Amino acid sequence: MTDESKPLSEEEWVATIEHLCNSKAEEFRMIGYEYVTGNEIWQCVSDRYTKSGMPAVHQVVNDILSLKVTKFMNFLTLSAYKGTHF
Repeated sequence: MTDESKPLSEEEWVATIEHLCNSKAEEFRMIGYEYVTGNEIWQCVSDRYTKSGMPAVHQVVNDILSLKVTKFMNFLTLSAYKGTHF
């Protein structure tokens, strides 16, 4: 078994997701959304998993990397209306 095919440990998984969310937040900040955090990105992406459960790793990565500002802003708006914004 090579290192590439070894499954991620829980710590590696969390670190990877955290890095991706922080990277996406930085991308949003670069285009003018100054106060976006990695945690907010994760809350937005993981919101869809509350009913269906956690998908495969590649799907989570894709969901983070393909997140658009409009979807993120819609999530923040709905969270504010529901009073659930973090």
